[in-house]
Formats: sequence, structure tokens, C-alpha cells
Amino acid sequence: MPDVTVTIGGRDFTVACQDGEEPFLRTAATMLDQEASALVEQIGRLPESRMLLMAGLMLADRTASWEERARAAEARLAEQEGKAAEASVDPDTLQRLADLAARAEAMAEEAESRAG
Repeated sequence: MPDVTVTIGGRDFTVACQDGEEPFLRTAATMLDQEASALVEQIGRLPESRMLLMAGLMLADRTASWEERARAAEARLAEQEGKAAEASVDPDTLQRLADLAARAEAMAEEAESRAG
């Protein structure tokens, strides 16, 4: 189990993770560090636990917002899929249209051959 040292809000932390998870841990730590660094800039030095709590809450809030957006997008997609299903043409109508198109092409070919 590898140990990874990450910096969050100007403080170093050593965290253990499973083999192969190091890139994911570093990415998550970078996200947390961005929030923590913004807090430190705005408020100044905070106790470690408070800094981590507030940065975590800020990330959770952002995540909740994205989840809400994803749910809304999924609902719009489902609505559009429903509309598309309602607008679909039954197979008999498609066959009749194909037959009409074939007849129109045959008539056009006959007209061309008579004209030429």
C-alpha cells in the first residue's frame, strides 16, 4: 500500500492508498487544495480541522450542484426521448412511403425515356 504526500492549504499530509490509485488521490487532493487555498487567502490561517471541514463542505456543495444539473439534464433527455418515440412513424406508413417513392422514381424514369 503506497503512501502519497499531498499538500492541502499549504500543509503536507501523507495518505495511504491502494496500488494504482495514486493519480486519483492526487487529483482529489488538488481539488481539495484549491478550495482550502481559497479559504486561506480569504480568511487567513485556520486550524487544520476547520480548514479541511470548510474545504470539504465547499466541494460537497459544488458536487451537489453538479448532481442537480445532471438530474435535470437526464430529465430533459428522457422527455426528448419520449417525444421522439411519440413522433416515430409506424412500419406500415414507412412501407407505403417507400412504395410511393419507388413509383415516383419509376414514373420519372418513364418520363425521361419518353422525352429522350
